[in-house]
Amino acid sequence: MTRRITVSLPDDVADYLAKHPNSSAVVTEAVRARMQRTATTRAMLEAAGFPITDEGVARWRGKLQPPTAAQRDESRRRLDALEAGRWPDNEEQA
Repeated sequence: MTRRITVSLPDDVADYLAKHPNSSAVVTEAVRARMQRTATTRAMLEAAGFPITDEGVARWRGKLQPPTAAQRDESRRRLDALEAGRWPDNEEQA
């Protein structure tokens, strides 16, 4: 079963989707990937002994803000260093 929904998107995202013959498939794939990441994160936290409840998620959702661009850049820098076999704290800050 499928449903049609209308969403508002930033121009760059709308431009990207306009280039694809099946934008619904692109959106579906992206949303399903996000759903899977959420389920995986939840399972990992529960396996580590952190019980996750819908009430707890709702309570913390308003307290934890999404990472800033600078925080995402720093995370990427550290991941790149680790993947290259270096410890990121021993490097000069970019």
